Amino acid sequence: MAEEISTPAKDSETPPPAVTTESGSGRVDVPKGLWTQCPKCGATVYQKAVEEALHVCPECDYHHRIPARTRIKQLADDGTFEEFLADLTTTDPLKFEERLKYKERIRQAQQTTGESEAVVVGKAFIRGRPVILAVMDPFFIMASMGAVVGEKITAAIERAADENVPVVVVTASGGARMQEGMVSLVQMAKTSAAVARLDEAGGLYIVVMTDPTTAGVAASFASLGDIHLAEPGSMVGFAGPRVIENTIKAKLPAGFQSAEFMLEHGFIDRIVHRSSLRTEIARIIDYSGK
Repeated sequence: MAEEISTPAKDSETPPPAVTTESGSGRVDVPKGLWTQCPKCGATVYQKAVEEALHVCPECDYHHRIPARTRIKQLADDGTFEEFLADLTTTDPLKFEERLKYKERIRQAQQTTGESEAVVVGKAFIRGRPVILAVMDPFFIMASMGAVVGEKITAAIERAADENVPVVVVTASGGARMQEGMVSLVQMAKTSAAVARLDEAGGLYIVVMTDPTTAGVAASFASLGDIHLAEPGSMVGFAGPRVIENTIKAKLPAGFQSAEFMLEHGFIDRIVHRSSLRTEIARIIDYSGK
């Protein structure tokens, strides 16, 4: 049974008009922050209604990308999330510089998101079930995986094995972080080895794939779960469709690399609406006996 979620009150609160015109001046004033346009259906919808629907479009069910802290608040029982390894930051091993120096890009991402890196890990309870929870933040350099992300994911999985609790990883990534070169690529092996140790210990590993789950992350720990869930419409795959089309010189099937396509071809186990994720994760844990 899907978990109940709050919905905007239809009678008690009337949203302000999307557009107001100043009489005689011809000036159009659109209130900032009150309305938003859905990138999928194009509908102009009340921002508060989107937020109360867990950042899902009330018109077309489009699942917006959300920050890691918002995701944690949605999944974890109130007041139960205990973060660890919060202060780990990259050392810029290659002294990389493009349009910006890598350290400057990291600093900007930290200021924009309020996070030290692209994943947040900690211990929590989901509907009363203890878990180790790792959530990637798509707004931190597209949640790309460098040394710190690899270390935090690995530490989360190893702690789950040590404490004999399930681990839930919410993925959303553009892949390995090119600014760290080979250091970022070896995180694929490092995180995969941690998953292997968890499997040997008999642990439960649940992956929730959100938009997008791609490249080095998709080719490593994101695809090694015991159970793979995905949000509707999420992009899941390795290289992007345009790269693949240009490489093989062929037209790809409709919906290629969507969660629905991956479900049809056996790469994920279930597509779950955001409003039902807590209930579905708790049910899986109960079924597993962990």
